[in-house]
Amino acid sequence: MNPKQRIEALTALLTEANYRYYVLDDPTLQDFEYDRLLRELEQLEAEYPELASPASPTKRVGGEALSQFEKVRHPVPLMSLQDVFSLNELNDFLEKIMESREHTEFSVEPKIDGLSVSLEYVNGRFLRGATRGDGTVGEDVTENLKTIRAIPMTLENAPSRLIVRGEVFMPKKRFEMLNAHQEEEGKPLFANPRNAAAGSLRQLDPKIAAKRGLDIYIFNVQLAEGVSFPTHSQWLEYLKDLKFKVIPYTKLDSLEAIDAQIEAIHNHRDQLTCDIDGAVVKVDDLAQREQLGETAKFPRWAAAYKYPPEIKSTLVENIVVQVGRTGVLTPKAVVRPVRLAGTTVTNATLHNQDFITQRDIRIGDTVLIRKAGEIIPEILEVDLSKRPEGTQPYQLPEQCPICGAAVEKDEDGAFVRCTGAECPAQLARNIAHFVSRDAMDIDGLGSAIVENLIERNLIKSPADIYYLTLEDISSLWKSGSTAAKKLLSAIEASKRQDLGRLIYALGIRQVGAKTGKVLASAFGNLDALMEASQEELTQIPDIGAVTAANIFEWFRREQGRHLVERLRQAGVNFQSNHVVTDDRFAGKTFVLTGTLNQFTREEAAEKIELFGGKAAGSVSKKTSYVVVGENAGSKERKARELGIPILTEDEFLKLLQ
Repeated sequence: MNPKQRIEALTALLTEANYRYYVLDDPTLQDFEYDRLLRELEQLEAEYPELASPASPTKRVGGEALSQFEKVRHPVPLMSLQDVFSLNELNDFLEKIMESREHTEFSVEPKIDGLSVSLEYVNGRFLRGATRGDGTVGEDVTENLKTIRAIPMTLENAPSRLIVRGEVFMPKKRFEMLNAHQEEEGKPLFANPRNAAAGSLRQLDPKIAAKRGLDIYIFNVQLAEGVSFPTHSQWLEYLKDLKFKVIPYTKLDSLEAIDAQIEAIHNHRDQLTCDIDGAVVKVDDLAQREQLGETAKFPRWAAAYKYPPEIKSTLVENIVVQVGRTGVLTPKAVVRPVRLAGTTVTNATLHNQDFITQRDIRIGDTVLIRKAGEIIPEILEVDLSKRPEGTQPYQLPEQCPICGAAVEKDEDGAFVRCTGAECPAQLARNIAHFVSRDAMDIDGLGSAIVENLIERNLIKSPADIYYLTLEDISSLWKSGSTAAKKLLSAIEASKRQDLGRLIYALGIRQVGAKTGKVLASAFGNLDALMEASQEELTQIPDIGAVTAANIFEWFRREQGRHLVERLRQAGVNFQSNHVVTDDRFAGKTFVLTGTLNQFTREEAAEKIELFGGKAAGSVSKKTSYVVVGENAGSKERKARELGIPILTEDEFLKLLQ
């Protein structure tokens, strides 16, 4: 099989696997097999870029970041629906429709709480996707929509032009994972899945949207050239045949049946993968819709019934503190079990000290609780009339409940964080960071191996990596000592990494990979950095007062000093190999885009920094040069718009020489 045939075969196989997994919930490939085939396709497309399909599954990970969203005028307006808030109000609405007609059938569908979008296909290829906006004009979010694997990139036997409407949402599990990550990072939580979906879809960097795991249900055809069906339900079945993920629906023709179906959707909402906030009832016959018409705002043939929020009273039995993987202390209220929105709630998030203080939540209080966004149990308010005597205002502890190290507030005061460099609660994250590509770059020490080593008590600190023996790790692989020896070789090689990588690996707050390089170049060795005063640190370019304080304090904490000494004893390099001796690029900022032939982007960035320059990720008016390789994208276009000098790879090499 030649490369063209193999690329086509892999593209077809992976596209079908995406459809089976994300639309039908019937996976045909194991995750590891899918990943292996995807890597093979990526390698082939890199080697033969002219053979890559625009609809390739490899394009799902997100392209280059955008500078802004373009406006899109919808050929057919995306109208909103009239909301009703009681079954009586809904029945009055439906009776008016039914009274002048001999027989009317309705489609009853769950109302997905997400973000409405349109998808446009031309000759079977996905051309453009846009947000609803005001219904007439939306924003072009095509690149972000491409990351949603339930959206087909190509259609077979489709109209020459097809526009469908759908609701982008964030599945409940992905929302919980995202907020757990936000909590660990000490960042604000998303209020509900809809906000999270909207924020993800409007990311200028599609790679961020790709990581969020968005999904979609298609619920309407806006335009289809050359194809016609008499009913809405027939259109939905047609869309299923085109391999869209279509909204589940039920056809009914009586008020009693509609009311029962709305109640059934409500009762089973906790079993759905997505959040809903109601049910939509639509006339199924399109000719009847045409007769009913529409107002300036809403169609007269559909309504959205909104479920009332469920709020219940319960008792705060205790407040416990968890330490996240980033050291953030998160308080949770342990509450008397209460049934809420389909599940039994036993605890509620308290976010941070400010949240507790503002609501004056105490152990023993009776509180009103609801599920924020129907997902996260949250305390709304305290019933002060039921507060027992002798309760005390709650304060987060001053020492980490896991390791005993002092805690400190973030700069904005919202979150409290453990300062322990060797805190067990942060161990998995700290080690993952320590061995990452931009840090010590220890190939083979993935998350599964790290978790296994932690479970076996073989590592309790990043420094323990350098004390592992062949006997310790041989049993981690079926291949035994072969894989173990390979990992030990990678660990040994990492001891020679440059000082800048080590500084970044230590995990000091606000010290990124570039800052690590700057510090290594400025001080030359780790001991000099450890003894530097805050005043000396602030004299270094790009080191502000807050970052200087973080560095100074980290090296004066017991756990930080202990970690450094154990790394020293293990023979880890504390010297810088990249002290700037030639400052020809001093004050210059470079942006790299496209594929370079002579070296990777990381290697090119190191060359720039070695000569005193800075490598940035985005183009701005402060950019000095943009170095373009093959298949350069939007960064080159923006550079031309701003009049910034553009260098080919050969011209860049001449500057280096």
